[in-house]
Amino acid sequence: MTGIQGPKVVVTGATGNVGTSVTAALAAQETVGSVVGIARRPTDLRCPKTDFVVADVVHDNLHELLRGADAVVHLAWLFQPTHKPEITWRNNVLGSIRVFEAAAAAGVPAVVHASSVGAYSPGPQHERVDERWPTHGWPGAAYPREKAYLERWLDAFELRHPDLRVVRMRPGFIFKRESATAQRRLFAGPFVPGRLVRALPVVPRTAGLRMQVLHTEDAADAYVRAVLRPVRGAFNLAAEPPVDAETLAEILGARTVPVPAAALHAAVAAAWHARLAPASPGLLDTVLRLPLMDCTRARTDLEWVPRFSPRATLEEFVTGLRDGAGLPTPPLTADSVGGRLHEVATGMGRRP
Repeated sequence: MTGIQGPKVVVTGATGNVGTSVTAALAAQETVGSVVGIARRPTDLRCPKTDFVVADVVHDNLHELLRGADAVVHLAWLFQPTHKPEITWRNNVLGSIRVFEAAAAAGVPAVVHASSVGAYSPGPQHERVDERWPTHGWPGAAYPREKAYLERWLDAFELRHPDLRVVRMRPGFIFKRESATAQRRLFAGPFVPGRLVRALPVVPRTAGLRMQVLHTEDAADAYVRAVLRPVRGAFNLAAEPPVDAETLAEILGARTVPVPAAALHAAVAAAWHARLAPASPGLLDTVLRLPLMDCTRARTDLEWVPRFSPRATLEEFVTGLRDGAGLPTPPLTADSVGGRLHEVATGMGRRP
């Protein structure tokens, strides 16, 4: 990357959970000249060295927005509506392809794409898999299908553009205090009482219900390193140790109870079909099949070490749920009675 004032970095999805932290982390780098944050809705968020631009990756002219950029961090993604996967496919898959092709046409030297642990094929939960594990996802939910499809598409894209540096970040579950309301809205719905979250009496202990957690600021640090270093390929991102039902129960002051996977699936499916919760049963099935990731490559090639433990991250997130935390961006709007009523009125699982 060259330039007297340092590189220009464009971030799509700049006002979401990861985007807000990546934008702030890039702006804090003395070696970064400027940041362009792209989001499909206006924002009141302000950040040094950053211009926020309203644009939709599906419809708008991306070539002009990417012209002169030294790197693109692609984070734009829709989790909802789970009841209309054709909408998420259009945004997440076709929109991502438009970003990648626009970057190549504009001569951008580097693209850092937000893939996910969800792109991985089902795998072991007691052995770690590195970045060579198959990325065919789980076919029962839109999120892993879309992430896996883009992995295959990028394989061909890199062959066509060998001079363009492509990095694929594959993080685990990413949380921060300010994302609590947004993630409650996306995955749990308006009927989850945020202020009473610590009063939950039980946590289901289900085979496979184990996850690797990462603080959003640690994820952002890895993204910045991938932008500024001459690296290529995929990077697993997660903090240690993995989180299980016992850990969640300790954080919530609850106890664990054994729940068969089939029973948990049935409960989630009933809530989803009744429009009482936005998370689909296929997403639960995906979580139960995820492998544990080996993050050695991120530690060695990026010299990346998470600052937050999974427990500290989740404790911060739970406090954010209790307080209705957020940020002044449409995706991260803080909790409110009016906001919850809007969720109910528009129907859970619709595009936010």
